[in-house]
Amino acid sequence: MIRAASAVLPGGHQGPTGIEIVGGQIAALRPLADGDVPDWTLVPGFVDLQVNGIDAMDVARADGDDWAGLDHALVGQGVTAWCPTLGSAPLDRYPAALARIAGAAARDGARPAILGAHLEGPFLGDRRGAHPDHDVVAPDPEWVAGLEGVGLMTVGPEAPGALDLIRGLVARGIVVAVGHTAAEPEVVTAAVDLGASLFTHLFNASGPVGARSPGPVGAALTDDRLAVSLIADLVHVDALSLDLAIRAKPTDRVVLVTDAVAWQSPWAQTEGITMIDGAPRLPDGTIAGSALTMDQAVRNLVQVVGVDLADAVRFASTNPARLMGCDDRGVLAVGARADMVALDQDLQVAQVWIAGKALLG
Repeated sequence: MIRAASAVLPGGHQGPTGIEIVGGQIAALRPLADGDVPDWTLVPGFVDLQVNGIDAMDVARADGDDWAGLDHALVGQGVTAWCPTLGSAPLDRYPAALARIAGAAARDGARPAILGAHLEGPFLGDRRGAHPDHDVVAPDPEWVAGLEGVGLMTVGPEAPGALDLIRGLVARGIVVAVGHTAAEPEVVTAAVDLGASLFTHLFNASGPVGARSPGPVGAALTDDRLAVSLIADLVHVDALSLDLAIRAKPTDRVVLVTDAVAWQSPWAQTEGITMIDGAPRLPDGTIAGSALTMDQAVRNLVQVVGVDLADAVRFASTNPARLMGCDDRGVLAVGARADMVALDQDLQVAQVWIAGKALLG
């Protein structure tokens, strides 16, 4: 039995708790009498839907032992499931990268599960951010139809043919996010009508909110069908703006992502990416992803923004899992997969279990 001083359950916080695991699943959750239990809070494993890389390990170029390094780094921040993310690039580069991701997903053993690749491009809208203009192209449904292993795709809904593309992606069971966009609210609404369910990194690479032009952010904040992802490093989004988004959205429509990049990789050095004021940036100052970890995102919400831990855990675990159709994880409940994290009093990761197997220490 795994014991802890508290646990975050679907109904909120519970005091001293014991969790029994059978066959990699939670078999029982038992309240315990106060006593000699670790001063931990047990929470479901975190689920990160946007990881381009970590430190020097770049997802687009990962192969062989690189994946073990990514596994180790993710476990250290409490991530038990994730979407390797590919940014905008020439179309002929994607098949090989997706094949490497598929190979990594098929490995045996207790490691963070890959829920499918996230293609953040190349079919973006008019807010490219750090994506090179020459790599952003018009949607090509035939090309997309030939891809395997894609779980999530970010699309700029104002791009020519984007709405037809979204319709086709949803029909294939691929989760669609709108993002990197300056689309008018009615275009965002049209995308949601077709099944788009996420807005990629709200406030970043998207048109601003104005009194007479609410833009895509206004549409995202007011459409309760649409979840929004947030990069809570306090650089991409100010604490007050994080609070605004969280107050505006239903609690099941907020998702934390890191948008982490391999800012120390040879590729990043070639592009001139350096760490300035808490975020990796291009030479012109454009933010190019983050060095955020998911546990730090949770701490930032709780300790800086003032979000209740149970809600922060929902944003980091339950909501992204449900968005990806994973009902077997993201929650501490009988029958759920025993992917769990123990947080200490400072909300630092003390232990991680995947399918009930302890992985730290």
